[in-house]
Amino acid sequence: MNGKLIPWHEATVHVLSHALHYGSSVFEGIRAYDTPRGAAVFRLQPHIERLLDSAKCYRMPVPYTFDQLSDACKQVVARNELRGAYIRPLIFRGQGTVSVIPKGQSHIDVCVVAFELGEYLGAGALENGIDCCVSSWHRVTSSSNPVLSKAGGHYTNAYLIGSEARANGFDEGISINSNGMVAEAAAANLFMVRKGVLYTPPIAASILGGITRDSVIRIAEDMGMTVVQEQLPRELLYICDELFLTGTAAEITPVRSVDRIPVGSGRPGPVTRTLQQAYFNIARGLATDHHGWLELVEEPTAVT
Repeated sequence: MNGKLIPWHEATVHVLSHALHYGSSVFEGIRAYDTPRGAAVFRLQPHIERLLDSAKCYRMPVPYTFDQLSDACKQVVARNELRGAYIRPLIFRGQGTVSVIPKGQSHIDVCVVAFELGEYLGAGALENGIDCCVSSWHRVTSSSNPVLSKAGGHYTNAYLIGSEARANGFDEGISINSNGMVAEAAAANLFMVRKGVLYTPPIAASILGGITRDSVIRIAEDMGMTVVQEQLPRELLYICDELFLTGTAAEITPVRSVDRIPVGSGRPGPVTRTLQQAYFNIARGLATDHHGWLELVEEPTAVT
């Protein structure tokens, strides 16, 4: 926290922190996977790039460099002796006045935490899939918020989408954008398969430009699949052959139903399974990392 390793219970903030009152924080979710060569962070560079881009959109001067932030992410995994971990770097406006618009340059705090995280959407979600609904809450748009930024304040929208879904007996909610087209889930991007073609909403659909989303697109293209990024009407959610969500926390989670209408056969489909396996093989160091996506937390010790 602010450049120093401190015990978990000492990582506290003041009750008058600006971010606590007004959501003025930006963050990332990053995974480290247990590989045969040790713990390795998946796509650390684009995550830190997006973190800094998010801060720039919110006019938050970051007191640490790209390299310092990257090293901090690896350091908390190593010092906690974690093999697999979820890493959360957070930049936020700290203690100051209660003014919505900070006077001068309010203090910027930076922390990085790492901990173990299993299946984000519940035990068995990756294997069996989840049940989703279309939310009554629409996704925020770039006319009101810079939606490409991963900002804390944006997640009140995600909270409403996800909590409504759970209150109604679903695992996750899917949002529609201001044009009535499919956007994304509460905190994950969305892909669908129809007649052998992989579809996903474009950046212009008011989605977060997900790094796992980008990884899946590149893996699919490497496999020779046709990937189409275009605006998708709601009804395609009901008549597609396969549907899955992507995100650092969600990884690749199949969707087996939407609004209690089965997706395809009502079970995870072959394209979803193929992409899921390919993704995990790369992330866990079991397949050749052609794109250079893995970054070892510590260099492996030579075996003699």
